[in-house]
Amino acid sequence: MIRDYNMKEYKKNAFRQSKYRGEIASRVRVPGGVIDAKSLMRVVEIAEKYGDGTINLTNRQGFEIPHIRIEDRDKVNEELQLIIENTNVNHGQPGEGYPASGTRNVVACPGKELCPFGCYDTKALAAKLDKMIFPNNHHVKIACTGCSNDCAHVRLNDFGIIGQTEPQYDPDRCIGCEQCVKYCSKRSVGALSVVNGKIVRDTNKCIGCGVCVNYCPTRAWTRSKEHYFRLELLGRTGKKNPRLGEDFLKWADEESVCKIIKNTYDYLDDYLDMAAVEAKEHIGYIVDRTGVEEFLKYAMKDVELGPKCEMAGRMYWGGKRYDQTNELRKSMFRFSDREE
Repeated sequence: MIRDYNMKEYKKNAFRQSKYRGEIASRVRVPGGVIDAKSLMRVVEIAEKYGDGTINLTNRQGFEIPHIRIEDRDKVNEELQLIIENTNVNHGQPGEGYPASGTRNVVACPGKELCPFGCYDTKALAAKLDKMIFPNNHHVKIACTGCSNDCAHVRLNDFGIIGQTEPQYDPDRCIGCEQCVKYCSKRSVGALSVVNGKIVRDTNKCIGCGVCVNYCPTRAWTRSKEHYFRLELLGRTGKKNPRLGEDFLKWADEESVCKIIKNTYDYLDDYLDMAAVEAKEHIGYIVDRTGVEEFLKYAMKDVELGPKCEMAGRMYWGGKRYDQTNELRKSMFRFSDREE
């Protein structure tokens, strides 16, 4: 029997089209990658009851339950309600599943709640951002990472949030072991030096990673009470022009970062190309079209940056341009031409 299904409606309901006729896959949203045991068991129950017993872990820390029959969508949505409530995700009518899918799950590394190098609670910020921006059908990707190690690969996202701390130095507790200097050089950028027996931090070079804090045996170095952030803008993958996000702000405060992200949705409302496939575009392609100045006019509306915050004087994104050439044979030199 032939059935007509509006797959656009299913996708907005967070169901993915399958290559198998009559099947879909449920995308389970898990902000920051944190899920309680009861909700995890519900994912398993849905997979066993309506799927084939398998579950995919997505790149964005959610779950995908494949091989669900299309006619079981409503039943699956009812089962998802427990997960939606336990993960505190915004939703519409109970039992109708997720009301949107465009704005992707907010990714977060373990952060300071687990990792010794984490400069802030990444999971809490991911949950806060998710409450602020979801549900929405705009194609937006956000990731939070606790320090400059960038375990969450935030530079591949539209907005990448990297934690920073301003190391506080107490010379009275310093014993001159130079452990901080050694590890800042080995594991970071070498922003510390010894002057007259005391440690000096190059504030221009320091990236706020907190390595000095982790390796100081006497707690002469401690983290600042204030949390700061480096904001990366408009990284992306894709077929045309994949590229890494570029530094936009450093030593920014949380309120400013959140407001910039929220403001961007107004920019998308005005400039999204509705003729694009499924009316979705990476923000970067829209900025390429309108110019970064127009984007910043929206993004920085009513944003008051803190006194320590530094903003990039200009923004430029490079990356690979597959939409211009995919030729490798005309590279500067060939490996086969190298001399032994």
